[in-house]
Amino acid sequence: MMNIGFIGTGIMGTPMAGHLLDAGHALFVYDRVKVPQVLADKGAHACESSRAVAERSDVIIVMVPDTPHVQAVLFGDGGLYDGISAGKIIVDMSSISPIATKEFAAKIAEKGCGYLDAPVSGGEVGAREATLSIMVGGKQADFDIVRPLFETMGKNITRVGEVGDGQTAKVANQIVVGLTIEAVAEALLFASKAGADPAKVREALMGGFASSRILEVHGDRMVKRTFDPGFRIELHQKDLNNALDSARKLDMALPATALCQQLFSACAAQGGKEWDHSALIRALEVQANHEIG
Repeated sequence: MMNIGFIGTGIMGTPMAGHLLDAGHALFVYDRVKVPQVLADKGAHACESSRAVAERSDVIIVMVPDTPHVQAVLFGDGGLYDGISAGKIIVDMSSISPIATKEFAAKIAEKGCGYLDAPVSGGEVGAREATLSIMVGGKQADFDIVRPLFETMGKNITRVGEVGDGQTAKVANQIVVGLTIEAVAEALLFASKAGADPAKVREALMGGFASSRILEVHGDRMVKRTFDPGFRIELHQKDLNNALDSARKLDMALPATALCQQLFSACAAQGGKEWDHSALIRALEVQANHEIG
C-alpha cells in the first residue's frame, strides 16, 4: 500500500480518489472547496494545502480543470513544488496543454522527482465505474511504479511515450469525440426534420458501420434531451483550444476542429457552458429552426 496524494475532488476526481481508498491506500486530499464527505467517510485525510499533501505522499495525483489550475497547484503559494522531495512522483491526470506539460515536468525534475501526464477519457461514468482510458506520458520507470494505481481507476492504460505525449493523445481523443458528436447531431437532426423518428434512426444506425459509443450514449442524450453534464461544454472547449493552439504552433490546419469549437461557442452564447457536450446539437437546431425529441 502507498501514501497517495490527491488534489482536485470534483465530478471526476471524487470517484477516482474513492477507488484508491477502496484499494486500501492511505489518501491525503486537498481541494479548494471542502473535501467531499463520501471520501472523508472512507478515511481520506484532508490537508490544508497542496504542499501539505506533497509532504505526506509518495505519489501525488492532480485532477483539476485547466492549465492555469495545474500551474497554481504545482507552483503557486502553498503548492506542490514547495513540498516535494527527491523520489516522489507527480501524476497530472488533468487535460491540459502538452507544451505547458513539458515545461512543468522540467521544473519538477529539478527536485529529483518524477512526472507523468496521464489524462483520461470516459467521463463521469468511466470515473465512477473505474473504466477510464488513461493515456500516459513519462519515463517507463515512473509508469511502472504508478501503473497499479492506474489499474484501480481505469481499464485501457497506455504509456504513449515521453512527457507530454499523454496530453497529445488526449487532445487527439477530444478532436475525435467532438467531431463525432457533431456528426451524430447532424445526422439525427437531419432525420428528424425529414420526418423520421430520430430514436428509431439511431437504433437502425447502431446496427451498421456508423455505430459508435457516441451514437449509443450521446445520441440517446440528444433524443431524450438529457443534457445534465457528464462532461461540460466549457471543458471540451478548453480541450479544443489546446488542439487549435498546438496546431498553430505546428503550422497545420484543423478546419473541422475549428468548426466544432464554433458550435460549442454558439451553445455557450445560449448560456450552455455547463451543458453536457452532447448539447452541441442545440447550436445546429437553431440553424435548422427545428428541435428533435
